[in-house]
Amino acid sequence: MPYSLKNRNVLVTAGSRGLGAVVAQKFAAEGSNVAINYFSSKDAAEKLAEEIRGKYRVKIVFIQGDASIQTDCQRIVQTTIEELGGLDVLISNAGWTKIVPFNDLDAMLEEDWDKCWSNNVKGHLWLFKAALPTFKANPEGGVFLLTSSAAAISASGSSLPYSVTKAAGLHMIKCLAQTQGNKVRVNAVLPGLLMTEWGLRFPQEKIDAIKAKAALNALAEVEDAAEAFISLAKNSSQTGQAVQVDSGFVIKY
Repeated sequence: MPYSLKNRNVLVTAGSRGLGAVVAQKFAAEGSNVAINYFSSKDAAEKLAEEIRGKYRVKIVFIQGDASIQTDCQRIVQTTIEELGGLDVLISNAGWTKIVPFNDLDAMLEEDWDKCWSNNVKGHLWLFKAALPTFKANPEGGVFLLTSSAAAISASGSSLPYSVTKAAGLHMIKCLAQTQGNKVRVNAVLPGLLMTEWGLRFPQEKIDAIKAKAALNALAEVEDAAEAFISLAKNSSQTGQAVQVDSGFVIKY
């Protein structure tokens, strides 16, 4: 039976801008209460919260925190539970990269590799661990959805460390789905390049090359990527899965 999103409590990390903001709006449109986590974009988070509250009449809060730090992850989850009265769905959307030539092994320093690892792997684990007791206590369990990337399944992306750590994060999701019991569904969405504020930093020649390679000769749409989170949250029979939204940039058996 489809999992109803009405009156659910949803946390979206890195939810003040870009894909996260669209995901937050879509869950609110389904009748969910939403907690928006932000790191530095307080004004954007506050504005989005006001828009959602006025349009959808759901409960909305915004929470500052660095989703790559364990103590912050614990605090973000606990504050969500306290402010919304529970937690049913967690969209682990935060990540980090630096756009450099993919083949340049000197372009990313050791601290850049470490930052990718903390943001693209460990932070998601800390959020999952913080939410798991609440998910297990929920009568219908909980939902954990990771924002991954087409870079996780291809030798491409904004940087080599980004691609490698996104692949690690994706495998972690599969391991969590396999080992953490039947009270939590764990899935990932793999967008291609999205024309968000971040995606617009790519040079035009790179954008054109991605379009040319994609089977649909187009970039993925932000709205389509966001809709994949709604679909996965509702589907009560799906776990351990990676759903691509990349206009056919990576096609594999």
